Amino acid sequence: MPELPEVEVVRAGLAPALVGARIIGAEVRDVRALTRHVAGSARPTAEDFEARAVGRRVRAAVRRGKFLWFPFDDGDEALGAHLGMSGQMLLRLPGAEAERHERVRLTVRHPEHGEVVALFADQRTFGSLAIDPLVLTADGAAGGWGDEAPLVASQAVHIARDPLDPAFDEVRFRGILARRASAIKRVLLDQTVASGIGNIYADEALWAARIHPEHLSAQLSSRAVGRLLDEVRAVLQKALAEGGTSFDAQYVNVNGQAGRNTLNVYGRQGQPCKRCGTAIVREKFMNRSSHFCPVCQRRR
Repeated sequence: MPELPEVEVVRAGLAPALVGARIIGAEVRDVRALTRHVAGSARPTAEDFEARAVGRRVRAAVRRGKFLWFPFDDGDEALGAHLGMSGQMLLRLPGAEAERHERVRLTVRHPEHGEVVALFADQRTFGSLAIDPLVLTADGAAGGWGDEAPLVASQAVHIARDPLDPAFDEVRFRGILARRASAIKRVLLDQTVASGIGNIYADEALWAARIHPEHLSAQLSSRAVGRLLDEVRAVLQKALAEGGTSFDAQYVNVNGQAGRNTLNVYGRQGQPCKRCGTAIVREKFMNRSSHFCPVCQRRR
């Protein structure tokens, strides 16, 4: 699943084309892409989504964790997007041929750039677009990265702020870790604790901080928690600078380009640790896998 860096790269790529643009056309080619869209009836419909999207002007491009939303300037709604496992948002010229796995096509007219087509493609259909209500943030701070308004898409209210958010509550984060008798990696993956961290960057941050993924959260010292949080931020910033991480063709930016892959531990099982030379180990963890160095990250 795309994590914070990948979703932020997509947000930053969409912003110049969508912010200030008016949606002049919407075509839903697969209603499965609207699983998070709440229509007037209990079942989402392509007609409802299209009618509520066309004619609206986009005011901003915003992200919190792995959620994206594009507020409209005429009310308290936004175009919400979640990429799921394999979702892609691509920019194309008007009249562009359909992409493989294309689910929704939006045509926008920007006052400077003219007409642009924004496509939502999704091979595994776990992602979704929606017209989503905006609600006030509980702390009064900006709802997410990319907009100063204290508004958040309703479908992202349940997740915590991410560690790169200026309003991230470090005191709350430390308090949760101190109370959890769970593996630290399990806590890092909990989006209600800190959003945007997935399997790849959890492994990378834990390796950098020299902490075993199954070390109990409550047993970490205050100093170790501070070191871990510093490494989480450093890992995310590095991935942002590299345009995200790509292991296959599923994650690409808005131009269809893959990110780089300069990871230290994730996906490197059997290869030497870049710090001590010991073979990296891969073990099952929560229906996923954990990658770590058994020497640098000795379980205590």
